[in-house]
Amino acid sequence: MYKWIGNMIRSVVNETIDKAVERLARDQYTENLFEMIPSSKKVGIIPFMETLMRSKTGLPPGRPLGSHIRFSPWEKLLFNPVHLFRFPTPDSVSIGTSVTIGKNAKKPLTISIPIMIAAMSFGGALSKNAKIALAKAATRIGTATNTGEAGLLEEERAAAGLLIGQYNRGGWLNTPEKYGRMDAIEIQLGQGAQGSSSQRTAAKNIGPEFREAFGIAEGDDAVIHSRLPGVDTKEDFMKLVRRLKAETGVPVGLKFAATHHLEKELQIAIESEVDFVTIDGAEGGTHAAAPILEDDLGLPTLFAISRAADYLAAKGAARDVSLIATGGLITPGDSMKALALGANAVYMGTAVIMALIGDQAAKTLPFEPPTGLVVYNAKATEQLDVERSEMSLFHFLNATVREMELLCYSLGKTNIADVAKSDLCSLDPFLAKAVGVDLGYVSHENQDKFYGEFHRIPFADMPNITDTVAREDAESVQQTPLQ
Repeated sequence: MYKWIGNMIRSVVNETIDKAVERLARDQYTENLFEMIPSSKKVGIIPFMETLMRSKTGLPPGRPLGSHIRFSPWEKLLFNPVHLFRFPTPDSVSIGTSVTIGKNAKKPLTISIPIMIAAMSFGGALSKNAKIALAKAATRIGTATNTGEAGLLEEERAAAGLLIGQYNRGGWLNTPEKYGRMDAIEIQLGQGAQGSSSQRTAAKNIGPEFREAFGIAEGDDAVIHSRLPGVDTKEDFMKLVRRLKAETGVPVGLKFAATHHLEKELQIAIESEVDFVTIDGAEGGTHAAAPILEDDLGLPTLFAISRAADYLAAKGAARDVSLIATGGLITPGDSMKALALGANAVYMGTAVIMALIGDQAAKTLPFEPPTGLVVYNAKATEQLDVERSEMSLFHFLNATVREMELLCYSLGKTNIADVAKSDLCSLDPFLAKAVGVDLGYVSHENQDKFYGEFHRIPFADMPNITDTVAREDAESVQQTPLQ
């Protein structure tokens, strides 16, 4: 019986496929389903679907979690292990992981690991359960979480041992009775996935708890303005920073989207005497933003952090102003490379949400996305097990830092903060030169010689220069007597 059914199914499938292949081979493109293949390849499957969304609603589609493009070539940076010229760290030595942000503040913020939970707001992005789970996991491992552009959620404050509050463009945390309860204040002027564009949550999508935490009247929308209310000049910003520092004593910093105007923004931040600067690269995540803001705006995190660290050092501000990197940092390696390029700490967002959901994804699959467990007012929001999520995220953060410690042993370092650009190299001559690390296939002593040859190559030959220059450099080095 089973054999007969199996043969019958096989016969039907075989006949169906035969007819489908025959039709694909016979029909011209205008009548051929195969036409979708070259069309989608030309346009791209993501732009294709977003084109359909735009044509349906007449509005920009709100794409979650930021750009799908990986702008920062983190994988092209490699760490350099040591063996004899400097010895690896003995495995009996523990690796230091704690970081102090805002050393000059009256009440500096000290975290046990160099990773913090990125700014993700209650209501505007995440559910109350998700925010509580984030806060609990951060507290368990000894790091800080961030309110995001939101009001004061009492449950989050209660669960968070260390809470960074965003003085935001919506104005929802901008009163002394709210920001005065924070462990650090981050003045939010923009973010990587949205720049400084305005955003609006319609009144119909705002529930009672959302309305209470934000202090929004019944029937009003929640509006994030393009600029911070009351800050229309750089002098206004400087006064705000100094007022917040005087009122609270906690570290007061600035967050903005990475930009090619980076040094101009940083100069004003230095003059304002901020305690820290958070730079959100173009790969930054968000609950939902127009694709043009996610894909075509801002500067990649890798280059922004490198430039920022160099500028702060050149201005003699690196010791006074902590640098925090965020935007598309997914792996322990990404985070370590950001620290090596000069960041003092990093925020992680998208990876944190994935870890938070952990093995609970099966609750929504296959008919709903797993993010429905954590997004505000999603269908599966109430199904999130807070304690289970707390432990999943704690384990992720613990494993991430453990990997970073393992790297330190191979680099001969005793503290994550000691990892620097000199511990990196790259196989890409453009990237190596851009961020100031050695080129991996040329000895340290011959870096300048290589780039001298490099600059004499005609521009038309640039796409294929790597192999050519490496070969020519190797030949010239072989002909050079040892000193």
